[in-house]
Amino acid sequence: MDTGTTAFMLCCIIGLTMMIPGLALFYGGMVSVKSSTNMMMMTFGAVAIVGVLWILFGFSMTFGTSYGGFVGSFTEFAGMKDLLESQTTISGLPVSLFALFQALFAAITVALISGAAADRMKFAAWMVFATLWAVLCYFPVAHWVFAFDGVVTENSVGGWIANNLKAIDFAGGTAVHINAGAAALAVAIVLGKGASWGKLRKPHNVPLTLLGAGLLWAGWYAFNGGSALAAGDSAAIVMVTTFVATCAATLAWLAVEKIKDGHVTGVGAAAGAITGLVAITPACGSVTPVGAIVLGLVAGAICPYAVGLKEKFGYDDSLDVVGVHLVGGVVGTLLIGFLASDSMPNKVNGLFYGGGFDQLWRQAVAAGAVMVYSFVIAFAIAWGIKKTMGIRISPEEEEKGIDTHVHRDPAYELEYA
Repeated sequence: MDTGTTAFMLCCIIGLTMMIPGLALFYGGMVSVKSSTNMMMMTFGAVAIVGVLWILFGFSMTFGTSYGGFVGSFTEFAGMKDLLESQTTISGLPVSLFALFQALFAAITVALISGAAADRMKFAAWMVFATLWAVLCYFPVAHWVFAFDGVVTENSVGGWIANNLKAIDFAGGTAVHINAGAAALAVAIVLGKGASWGKLRKPHNVPLTLLGAGLLWAGWYAFNGGSALAAGDSAAIVMVTTFVATCAATLAWLAVEKIKDGHVTGVGAAAGAITGLVAITPACGSVTPVGAIVLGLVAGAICPYAVGLKEKFGYDDSLDVVGVHLVGGVVGTLLIGFLASDSMPNKVNGLFYGGGFDQLWRQAVAAGAVMVYSFVIAFAIAWGIKKTMGIRISPEEEEKGIDTHVHRDPAYELEYA
């Protein structure tokens, strides 16, 4: 066991855990005051259910020996008891910490989807959806992307994207952001338009949203840097590219906002930062710092326009999960094929560095496969919930506020003595 790496990963796990309240505040500030508590509870509920599933069989499905490159063994590491008692290490790291690090990835990914369901989804329906989507979609897709051959045990066989396709995804552009974004699109379609559709949706608390974005930014260093699984040069480079891409995307988003609307906003700054973080996630170990700036500028310029697609196509993605996470994840994943440099930790050249189109087609196949699979599975789950237990709150509850009528726990006490 490498004590330095273990200490580094303990810190990264704390950073990842900060992303839970970060996401809750980011989403909670952007919705109506009548549904802020519900929005935050969807994050905490998703984390709770996925954490339990992960220990029972999720880690095994993700990192167990593969069934045809599609999903890991359900039982190989079930409950993790035998694995922990064997004192297994991964890159000098106790397997327990590796498992916890990956558990937080799983939990945050599922929670991201909730932004498309703001103001109108039953909490019980959300919890059922989170459970089924984690089992049927996240665990298999994470196996495709993160389970390299021999990662947990010497002879274990991993997923098809990591080992056969050899697409690069340093920290989850496909498994996390494209995966969650495609599922969010499916959920938004099944739920239908909210009562506020077509009206100017105003965030009830911009400072909360900015605070949430700041916590997410801080936690993202752990998200990306921790994926190096060592306190070394790779982690340092990844944190630098993560930082500068986020700065560039924020500037690009604000510039587009100024050109389009004549002003810049706090929500725009927060959204731009998250866009940069999303886009750099798969590419943080592939691009140089200057490449990261280019990537951030491209993502920050494209995603504000992608957000507008919901008006054009008529799906109510309340908090722009599709425009930011799906589109941003696709942009970052594909730009690896152009901007990757073999001087960086992933040791691959993209088109602009003499690598030809080889890496680009691999990135495109990975992004497309995850997008299609996640959308189909999420749509089927959401449709099944709609036809059985019902997926949407009543119009009366939506009008008066989901916090008061479903949770009896409003975010603020608005009555004065």
